[in-house]
Amino acid sequence: MDVESVDQVLKTTRSVRRKLDFERQVPLAVIEECIDIATQAPVGLGGENWRFIVVSEASVKSALAALYSEVLIDLSEQRGIELKSTHRALIEKLPDIPCMIFVCAIGEPGETRAQQIAFYGSILPAAWSLMLALRAREIGTTWTTLLCARPQEVASILGMPDDAMQTVMLPVAYTKNAVMKVADRLPAREVTYINRWGNR
Repeated sequence: MDVESVDQVLKTTRSVRRKLDFERQVPLAVIEECIDIATQAPVGLGGENWRFIVVSEASVKSALAALYSEVLIDLSEQRGIELKSTHRALIEKLPDIPCMIFVCAIGEPGETRAQQIAFYGSILPAAWSLMLALRAREIGTTWTTLLCARPQEVASILGMPDDAMQTVMLPVAYTKNAVMKVADRLPAREVTYINRWGNR
């Protein structure tokens, strides 16, 4: 195993909202290859409850993009936060994105914290693995859960059954001169305790 290459992908997978190639299509075969990798992610007792919806049809993308824009603008107004230029760029170009991938789950997360952690712990690793697999192929995306705020409308647009729920949506396009760098994060020794909380 080439540890250096694996580490590079893990350390440089960023949200990419600009410097995307909106003209170049992402072949379905490449997406399926990435989904095959994603479904190797670890799962809990719930098993393989993931489903993926790849959206490339213009009218469907436009409807979802309009919904996404509404949710993001409402959220920024509620929190009194001005949208970053990268978020504005994504809103403007989202209808033109080559495709969107919705990572969905069959079932409900349950009422207890343990049930919810187990449920999402069996689906979100697949979404992250998918993002990494795309990154390794120079395909950019951003992890977004904003559309979870409007589940019924999204389900209606996508024709989802009642027992399915969306989790993460990944807008997908090949990168175009994007420089993917290691982020400035706190080192392990500053966020890690040994044997007891607070014991460095």
